[in-house]
Amino acid sequence: MAAARAKGFPIENIVFELIEGEAIRGQAHLSNIINYYIKHGLSTAIDDFGSGYAGLNLLAEYQPDFNKLGRKLVTGIHLSLPRQAIVRAVIQVCRDLHIDLLAEGVEDLTEVAWFAEQGIELFQGNYFAEPGFEILPDVPAERLNISL
Repeated sequence: MAAARAKGFPIENIVFELIEGEAIRGQAHLSNIINYYIKHGLSTAIDDFGSGYAGLNLLAEYQPDFNKLGRKLVTGIHLSLPRQAIVRAVIQVCRDLHIDLLAEGVEDLTEVAWFAEQGIELFQGNYFAEPGFEILPDVPAERLNISL
């Protein structure tokens, strides 16, 4: 946060991500950290949701601004009825709790289409652009139009 302030970067554009795959050892300590960042204007997210230890228990205790659905649930979603059922339930939980859901690890248009049909508008993955270090990758314009 000090670096953001020193460079004039807007604090409200920073998202504190809690990695769902990490074991949580102290709920009170975690709550203090999350509350500190919220108090200072940061958005919060659970990263890789559905791929770790805490899952729904974490979501019951902490409602972030964003829930980033893990790649293992996203990849090939259009081919897996069990994953579709699970993801639809997560989508409903997030809607009920006013949490924006992001599908991460999106690799192809069929995955984008499935999530778009469910009303998901936030995506992350190689379908849109390869990751880059200290650059903002170019995203082909045709991949930004996801109204299917």
